[in-house]
Amino acid sequence: MIERLLICTDLDRTLLPNGNQPESSGARAVFARLAAHPEVTLAYVSGRHRALVADAIREYGLPLPDWVIGDVGTTLYQISAASWQQWDAWEQDIGGDWRGLTAHGLQPLFADLPALRLQEDSKQNRYKLSYYLPMDADIGALQNTMTERLNAQNIAASLIYSIDEAARVGLLDVLPARATKRHAVEFLMQRQGFDTTNTVFAGDSGNDLPVLVSTVPSVLVANADAEVVQQAQTLAREQGTSAAFYLAQGGFLGMNGNYSAGILEGVAHYHPDIQLWLEQNHEH
Repeated sequence: MIERLLICTDLDRTLLPNGNQPESSGARAVFARLAAHPEVTLAYVSGRHRALVADAIREYGLPLPDWVIGDVGTTLYQISAASWQQWDAWEQDIGGDWRGLTAHGLQPLFADLPALRLQEDSKQNRYKLSYYLPMDADIGALQNTMTERLNAQNIAASLIYSIDEAARVGLLDVLPARATKRHAVEFLMQRQGFDTTNTVFAGDSGNDLPVLVSTVPSVLVANADAEVVQQAQTLAREQGTSAAFYLAQGGFLGMNGNYSAGILEGVAHYHPDIQLWLEQNHEH
């Protein structure tokens, strides 16, 4: 077994079996036993805020992680059984992009844009300004207007658009430019003494692509959409990082490669020495 291993995984539809594809029986239990190994450091990397991450851990019986990168990459917590300790060093790292302003200070820049409706306070934080917008809004024009205003203030920001299918509403997050999953994973690696020889990232969707096609060894779970699979393969090839990208196929330990089964398959791909240990712990 490798001396130290950092496993960073997205939650929804990656570790959490809340997509359309079936989950392999027993896969989450094997994942939990892998995470319990003293050599393993576990980080959840999610768009969810703290309360929703805690809900997922409870609802799906997930192992308690050592770290949580949350709120679309704007928060970093060190976790113990007793507490969630927010890491101020991460906020300081990304905060420079906004030239001393916080999300509250950015609000006046967009107050006159009628398509934008502020999300609830629980979904905002110091460096995450989040809006709802109608499904029929002209996203391109809106993002252009917002980007022009941010540039005029010399503020480096990312505008992340997504859709809440269940609620049929658009979501738009304004984040510091460096508040990405990739930068957060690399920041954690650097601060905790990990590198590309002992880190594995797992994801399923478009917002995981920057990490999936980076030099960080990554696995795309088998339940990912075909469009994301194609994008990841193309980008990894173009960027010369195909050796650090693995698409779960299924068949590993007789499992289907979806969700936690795909994470396990990917970890074993990069670190074959743990396969024997996983086989010994797999419930057939």
